[in-house]
Amino acid sequence: MSGHNFTLIFHPLAEADYADAYYWYELKEPGLGERFMSEFRQKLEKVLVSPENYGPKTKKGYRESRLKSFPYSIVYRVDIKKQVIYISSIHHESKHPNNKFRK
Repeated sequence: MSGHNFTLIFHPLAEADYADAYYWYELKEPGLGERFMSEFRQKLEKVLVSPENYGPKTKKGYRESRLKSFPYSIVYRVDIKKQVIYISSIHHESKHPNNKFRK
């Protein structure tokens, strides 16, 4: 991914969220997991280029960027000084919101 100065750091459980979603969609319909992955990467690129476009949702500064075709949001925090974006979760809308905000 190019055109940005931010470093991405994924919470280990966010990586699991992503993998679980990918495999679930791929098992449901071959190619659907690939579409999820492609849309996720496009949205992540938008977050990297303009992380502050998505306003904070919580007092702790968590932001959310929702995918268009899938019921998932990328939940993240931005540290402008360190130029880091912390991906807290890849959150499915039907799951309990307590799982969104991981440190």
